[in-house]
Amino acid sequence: MSAPTTIDAGLLERGGVRLVVDGPRATITLDRPDVLNAQTPSTWAALRTIGAQLDPDVRVVVVRGSGRAFSAGLDRRMFSGAPVEGEPGLAEITLRGPEGGAALIAEFQEGFRWLRDPDRVTIAAVHGHAIGAGFQLALACDFRVAADDVQFCMAETSLGLVPDLGGTLPLVRLVGYARAAEICVTGRRVGGEEAERIGLVNHVVPGDRLDAAVDDLVAQVLRPMPGAVRETLALIAHAAEGATEQSQLQAEREAQVRRLTELTALATGTPTS
Repeated sequence: MSAPTTIDAGLLERGGVRLVVDGPRATITLDRPDVLNAQTPSTWAALRTIGAQLDPDVRVVVVRGSGRAFSAGLDRRMFSGAPVEGEPGLAEITLRGPEGGAALIAEFQEGFRWLRDPDRVTIAAVHGHAIGAGFQLALACDFRVAADDVQFCMAETSLGLVPDLGGTLPLVRLVGYARAAEICVTGRRVGGEEAERIGLVNHVVPGDRLDAAVDDLVAQVLRPMPGAVRETLALIAHAAEGATEQSQLQAEREAQVRRLTELTALATGTPTS
C-alpha cells in the first residue's frame, strides 16, 4: 500500500500531502499537523496532480487530516507577506493582472474540483478545525463524516476575501441560500450537532469512532457495481444543477440503457463497444 510511483513524491512532500492507495481505496492525508494542516498552493498542486494521475481502478477517495485538525485553512504566512519558499504569495495574484490572476486561481481550484467528478466516490473524514480552505475541501467531497469535535468555519470574509476554491456552490446546495449566506458572511463556527441537523454532514460520530465510521461507509460504497455508482452520481449532480423534469427523465433513461447494455454484455460475454 503506497502512493503510485508516477506521482512526484517531492510535490506531495512540498504540499504536505500523503497518499496511500489500497486496491479500490485511496486515502489522501493532509500531513502538516504542527500547523493544523494549513494549506499552501503546493497543497493544491499536489491534490490536482493526484486527481489527474490516480489509477482509474480507485473507486473511493478518503480525504483526512493528521493530528488535531482536518485543516485550519490557508497558511497564515500567505497573508502576512512572509516569504514561503517556492510558493506564490497572495500579492502575486494581483501582480499578474485580472486575467493572469484568475488563471492562477483556476489552477488552485483544480485541486478541489476533481473530487466532485462522478468517476469515484469521495469522502471527507473531518475532525477538529475545518476552516476556510479546509471547509471548502470538505465541501468538495460527496460525503462528509465528522467527529463530534468538528468546527466548520468560512473565515474568508473576515480577512477581506471571498471563498474561491469552489465551496460556495456545494454549501448552498447542502444548506440553502440563507444559511449559506449567514455562515459565509458572519464567519461563525458550525459544530457537529448543528452540521448534522442542517445537512452539512452525513454523519457525526465520537472522535474515536471516526476512522471506523469512514471504513464502514467505504465498504458500503464499494458494494454496488462501479458503473451503477458512477451513473447514479452523475444523475444526482445533473438534478442538483437545476435540471428540468424532462431533462432529468431523459438523463435517467439514457443512463439506464447504458447500464442494461453493460449488464447484458457481462451476462453474455459480449464485449461492449
